[in-house]
Amino acid sequence: MKIAVARETREGESRVAMVPELVGKLTDLGYDVLVEPDAGARAEYDDQLYVDAGAVVSGSALAEADVVIAVNALTSDRARQLRAGAATMSFLPVNSSHDLVVDLRDMDITAFAMELVPRISRAQSMDALSSQALVSGYRCAIVAAGLLRRFFPLNMTAAGTVQPAQVVVLGAGVAGLQAIATSKRLGAVVQAYDVRAAAAEEIRSMGAKSIDLELETLEGSGGYAREMTEDRAARQREMLAPYIANADALITTAAVPGRTAPMLVTSEMVEQMKPGSVVVDLAAESGGNVEGSVAGKVVRIGHAQVWGGENVPSQMPGPASKLYAQNIVNLLTLMTHEGEFAPDFDDEVVIGAAVTHAGRIVHEPTREAIEGPAEDEPVDQYAEAADPPTARLDLPNDSEDRT
Repeated sequence: MKIAVARETREGESRVAMVPELVGKLTDLGYDVLVEPDAGARAEYDDQLYVDAGAVVSGSALAEADVVIAVNALTSDRARQLRAGAATMSFLPVNSSHDLVVDLRDMDITAFAMELVPRISRAQSMDALSSQALVSGYRCAIVAAGLLRRFFPLNMTAAGTVQPAQVVVLGAGVAGLQAIATSKRLGAVVQAYDVRAAAAEEIRSMGAKSIDLELETLEGSGGYAREMTEDRAARQREMLAPYIANADALITTAAVPGRTAPMLVTSEMVEQMKPGSVVVDLAAESGGNVEGSVAGKVVRIGHAQVWGGENVPSQMPGPASKLYAQNIVNLLTLMTHEGEFAPDFDDEVVIGAAVTHAGRIVHEPTREAIEGPAEDEPVDQYAEAADPPTARLDLPNDSEDRT
């Protein structure tokens, strides 16, 4: 059985799906590992490192492979290089990739989406959303400290005392907690808010103060936050306004996978911030938590610089690739039996992550969105995947275990 490591073709993507130090994990499972030329170059892994680890660098890796692993989904043109019956593992945003899903179905490709791995305890080691959020949260804090034209920590000198920066973090999932922890390590005074009741203790465990707005919490199933009404959102923004106005740096991390990010901060709220203040919006790429933020750019709103995140994990490709590669290894281990790639579609992790298989769309919400409601027909094992939660504030309540 052959596994191919795809070279990423998305503009600005620096990560790679497998790092040389983990190639041995795949060969121990019984796989031959093929790597497309320069697949790891942008993450500082040259081809020779893969060869030294036991892989083969091959320009025909995709065509030879039984399984192709990638960070981003293969384009339809690239997927056509695969043989019928091959499998892919990558991020695959099904809500915005209907044409690609149809092509994968019609090409008889079994596709697994890393963001659909169920958020259950035994699948935590396969949870790529959490591993990449860890990188994003760290990066957000570093960006905020770099843009802010003052110290993060308290400094006491003979010339006087420099007070620490005041940082506010919105969202206490994996990214938010990592942003809190990193800001604290840099010496800032940190306050944070999350709509979930359990998040307050997680915030305090990172050494930050939990902001209590005395609003009803929005606990959803599976550790996710429920979507809020516009009235609830307006009251929340009004009550958060003074905290944001007093902040030197605001970091927002609220994300809704596959959907538009919730708008937590208006431009008017940003305009009340102090001269020289900084806003870091991790969710800018999916619509933004901050009104007026632009993915991949720094814009000015009032007196504040507003940094919009774009493919943030790729900005730290080394650690992001290593963590993602370990997620891939763990998922492949689950699907490998006696040296053969043999996913058990009765396993809730396997069927939960599956999008297409055997010429069918097996992720039921995606199938319904593309093909419409099923007519009266028997329901089989491939149509049993549960619809993932529709909204969350960054990541699940058990996020401290995932960091």
